[in-house]
Amino acid sequence: MKDIVNRRTLLKRATSVALAAGIGLPIRRASAAEFPLRWGFNLAESHPITARAREAAQRVLSETKGRVEINVFPNNQLGGDTDMLSQLRAGGLDLFLNSGINVLSTIVPSASIYGLGFIFPDYDAVWKAMDGELGDALRLNIGKANLVPMAKMWDNGFRNITTSTKQINTPADLKGVKIRVPVGALWTSMFQAFGAAPTAINYSELYSALQTKIVDGQENSLANIFTANLFEVQKYCALTGHMWDAFFCVANKRNWEAIPKDLRDIVATAINDAALSERKDMATLATSLRGDLSKKGLVFNEPDVNAFRDALRTAGFYKEWRAKYGEELWTILERTTGKLT
Repeated sequence: MKDIVNRRTLLKRATSVALAAGIGLPIRRASAAEFPLRWGFNLAESHPITARAREAAQRVLSETKGRVEINVFPNNQLGGDTDMLSQLRAGGLDLFLNSGINVLSTIVPSASIYGLGFIFPDYDAVWKAMDGELGDALRLNIGKANLVPMAKMWDNGFRNITTSTKQINTPADLKGVKIRVPVGALWTSMFQAFGAAPTAINYSELYSALQTKIVDGQENSLANIFTANLFEVQKYCALTGHMWDAFFCVANKRNWEAIPKDLRDIVATAINDAALSERKDMATLATSLRGDLSKKGLVFNEPDVNAFRDALRTAGFYKEWRAKYGEELWTILERTTGKLT
């Protein structure tokens, strides 16, 4: 299978892999595997992450000769992010994909640092940091919370702002806008600095919150906007690229260590390799989805991102979070991203 594919191939693959894996079966099902694992996350069935997760599961089943079977549950089948994190910590969920900026940051606050606004200009800068010193520091902190992080993060894309009411061209345009943000203090802090009215809502409730006008807008990657059909309830998209987001794949430590090391190595390798393939998928989608979303009626504009970054500096946003993260982690961040304060 080619690593880089176009959008249609990605979405077709996601559907076919889902059917082969038995979507529609009950969540709890009998397994002949010695080590059945449950892997949950919030993304849609058609998202590249879901397709690559299912590929990893099939590879694990084959390479362990049926001893390890990973059952993949996307699209909030096991509950929202907050619910799944609770299940993971209790051991009812074995593997969880979640953003370090999202609910994972409620137990590992430092995991959100890579989501600071406007710190990464492009993917070269992203992977230099997250496959390097900054990512290593965050994985170490996650490990202290009795979770086992895999070595490679899964790309969730650069995030952009959508609204149903007006275009966002300057920071001033965000004043008073009711915008949905994921559960995580960093998002709330940043949009408050712009004068917006952020509301933390789990991804599972996002579409209905937009549809019923609980909020006017939201922010997400183009892949999420497309696969979650948010273009149906939003009109405008400002290509701010204000945050880069990605998912850590984390395991319940007790459940993970109950698996023999040779089998753990197979599982970890399959998951990390799938993450690398998914990164290429997302890079491909980043170049094609703007046109696809335009055809769905979404109106795009390209604001001056420097104005937004300057607004955060003026509001003291970076200084506030420097104090929260601490000088040691902040020094690592600035070594790979440049000076922020």
